[in-house]
Amino acid sequence: MNKTLESKMIAEIDLHENAVYVVCKGKLQPVDPPPTGYGKQEISWQKGMPTHSEIKYTQKF
Repeated sequence: MNKTLESKMIAEIDLHENAVYVVCKGKLQPVDPPPTGYGKQEISWQKGMPTHSEIKYTQKF
């Protein structure tokens, strides 16, 4: 990657916020949390790049 381009690709995130992020094609993208607060996030990859996520959640009684 070009050194000039590398120096411009900086993102800031709030470290006080619990979150999961994916970097794809130079963009930082948050992954949605499970709607109930309990569950799993699965990231699928294809040819070395993340392509989509699947969110599974658990409903507690």
